[in-house]
Amino acid sequence: MTVALEANGLGKRYGRIWGLSDCTLAIPAGRVVGLVGPNGAGKTTLLHLAVGLLQPTTGSLSVLGGRPGTTSAQLARIGFVAQDAPTYTGLSVGDHLRLGAWMNPSWDARLAEERLGRLGLDPRRKAGQLSGGQRAQLALTLAVAKRPDLLVLDEPVASLDPLARREFLKGLMEGVAEHGASVILSSHIVADLQRVCDYVVVLVDSRVQVAGDIQELLATHHRLTGPRHARGALPGDLLLIGESQTDRQSTLIVRTDGPILDPAWTVEQLDLEDLVLAYMTHPREHERRPHLEIHR
Repeated sequence: MTVALEANGLGKRYGRIWGLSDCTLAIPAGRVVGLVGPNGAGKTTLLHLAVGLLQPTTGSLSVLGGRPGTTSAQLARIGFVAQDAPTYTGLSVGDHLRLGAWMNPSWDARLAEERLGRLGLDPRRKAGQLSGGQRAQLALTLAVAKRPDLLVLDEPVASLDPLARREFLKGLMEGVAEHGASVILSSHIVADLQRVCDYVVVLVDSRVQVAGDIQELLATHHRLTGPRHARGALPGDLLLIGESQTDRQSTLIVRTDGPILDPAWTVEQLDLEDLVLAYMTHPREHERRPHLEIHR
C-alpha cells in the first residue's frame, strides 16, 4: 500500500499542554479521507504538522515519503486550505491567481481560470468583497491549481451555509476526479464526509480509534439489541465498541467480520454517523493516554 501520510508516536506540545500525543496512523494514497473527532482531539494540530506549519515534539511523521516542510519540492506537492479559508482581502481574485502562478512552479493557469469562470467569480473583485462561500472556493482553487499530490483541508466548510457547503464539496470532488490527488478533509459534519469520502479516521484524545475504508467499516459494525441476560452469550470474536443497558434490554455496538446468527439479538447496520459517534462516545480505554503536564 502506498502511504500518503504516516505518523508513529507523533506528539506536539504547546508549553505544558499536549495538542497531540502518541498518534500512530497510516493514511493510504489515492483516497479521500475524512478526519473526524471532537474539539481538542488534535485534528488541526495533526494537519498543521502534515503541511509543515508545525514541527513535532515527539515521534516521526512522513508525508508523501518525506519530512513535511523541509524542501520546496516537497511543499509544492501539498495543497492546503485552512479553517478560515484565508485570502488577502485587499487583493482581487485575479491578483490571487497571479500570486499563485508566481509561487508555484506547477501552477495550472487554465485550470484556475476555468474553475473560477464556472463559479462566476469576477477576476476584478477584491477578496474582501466576496461571500464566505466564494472565499472558500477561491482558496480551494488556489490549492487545486498548484496540482498537488495531496490536498489537506482543515474544516474549510465549517462556517458556510448548507448550500455553500454543497457547492464547495461539489467543486472539491470535481477537482479530485480530474486530477487524482489524495485528500485529507477534517470536518465536524459527518454528512459531508459521507457524501465525499471513501476512507475515515476517528481521532479522540489524539489517538486513532478506528481507521479504514468506509464501506468495509460499515459492513463490519452492527447494533445489537436483545434481552439483558444475553450479554454474556456473545461470541468471543466480537469486539465490543459501546453498550447501553436498561432493566430488560441491552444495546451493543460491535465489530465483527463474521455473521451474527444468535436469534436472541436483533441486528442492525450502522450509518457513518452512528459509527463515528460510537467511537467518540466510547473511546477504547486500553489505548487512551492522559495529556500529562510537563513539570520543570
